[in-house]
Formats: sequence, C-alpha cells, structure tokens
Amino acid sequence: MSTKKAMKQIIGAIRKADLDYDLIQDGDRICVGVSGGKDSMVLLFALKQYERIAKRYDNKTFTTVGIHLEMGFGNMDFEPVVNFCKQHDIEYYDVPTRIYDILKLHPDRNGKIECSLCSKLKKGAIVQEAIAHNCNKTAFAHHADDAIETLFLNMIYGARINTFEPAMHLANSGMDFIRPFVYVFEEQIKRAVRKELDIPVVTSTCPNDGFTKRQDVKEMLYSIYRTYPQAKQNFLKSLSNTEKTKLWVKHEDWKHRE
Repeated sequence: MSTKKAMKQIIGAIRKADLDYDLIQDGDRICVGVSGGKDSMVLLFALKQYERIAKRYDNKTFTTVGIHLEMGFGNMDFEPVVNFCKQHDIEYYDVPTRIYDILKLHPDRNGKIECSLCSKLKKGAIVQEAIAHNCNKTAFAHHADDAIETLFLNMIYGARINTFEPAMHLANSGMDFIRPFVYVFEEQIKRAVRKELDIPVVTSTCPNDGFTKRQDVKEMLYSIYRTYPQAKQNFLKSLSNTEKTKLWVKHEDWKHRE
C-alpha cells in the first residue's frame, strides 16, 4: 500500500466520522493534543490534510493547531515535531507543565504513576491551553481499537457497558472534545507511519508505558481477533448499533418508567 493510499483511507475515515457525528463545523479552530506518539502525530497531519477536503466538498473551513504538553518525563526530543509542523505549515506550540512532578507526589498504592490522575491533569491542562490559543474544540487521537478496549475495560472493572463518545461538550469550560479517529484502527495508523517516512514519532518515556490494564485488554483482544477475525469490525459496529442493543431491565426500573 502506498503512502498516498494509507493516508487517503485515514482521511476518508475522518470524513465519515465527521459526517456521522457532526464533529467539525465551519470556522472551528481545533486543538490537537500532541503527545508525539504515532496516533497524535498522524491525527495532526491527517486533520491538516482534511482541511482541504472539508473546504472543497463540504464548504467549511477550519484550522488545525497542535499543542504539546511537556510532561517532564525527560529524554523526549520534540525538535523533529517542531520541524515537521514548520514544513507542513501547521500551527504548533510547546507548553511546559509540572504534571510529572505532581504525579510523583501522588503515586498509586504500588508506588507507580496514577494513570487516571495523569489523564485528568492532562485533560485540564490541554483545555486551558486550547482556550488560551483561541481554540473552540480539542481533538484527541483515540481510535477504534481504543474505543473497543475501553468498552471491555469498563465491563471488566466497572460493570458498565459503555465507551467514550465521538463528541462531547464540557459545560464548565465551554470546550468541545472530538475524536476524529473513531473509525480508524491502530494498524492503519501504523501503516501510515511506516509508509509516510516524513511523520516523526517521539517514543514515550512514561514509566507506565506498556504496563497497564489497557495493555492487558489489548493483548486479550488480539487473541480473540486471531481466532475470530471478524470480531474487530463487529465490535466497532456494535458501539453504534443501538437498534440491536438489548439489556436487562429490572422490574423496579419498569415501574419508574410508568
């Protein structure tokens, strides 16, 4: 598969998500939270390319802005990212933070970084910076595999059948969150990075990387897909197949509906 075809498929999936869930409107200024990993870097590049598609076919103009929160993990060189953004005329900002210092002060019971706290701090910080740079939306690079993994994580650890939404609004900040990659699988992103040699990827030095509950679920799902290859697409389709969703309803709940 050529580079052009790999990125074309991803941009097509972004447009489908945009049309299905009304993610992007004319005049939007969209902040992409750039971690430096493959997902966020491909999203940054793909959204920049999608600007032309949206203007040509859907008559809407929007702006893509990359914002990187410097977590403080160390040994992460973002100079290639800076150069990449200059080369492709992408507005980009590096923002120093003290997030890692805060995380070290509040470890989990095993003495490790608390992933949920890290996520909360990053979300708050990126919203603050998005507002500071006049963005009305923040785009995260959560993809189709992330959505399926979140579904299983919530069922296994929370007794909840749910996953994140393609779009959501934070009333307290007035910020909209969008996830343009909900129809993009991780393998497509990897393929684009392998073929599109121009896209730099910064390896994470987070000490928890690869040692999380999500990684365990990812490996479990890989095992399922090896045995049942059709399961991946079916899991994704099930997330929006509301007409075929049937869960138990207790007698007490029926009484409340009357």
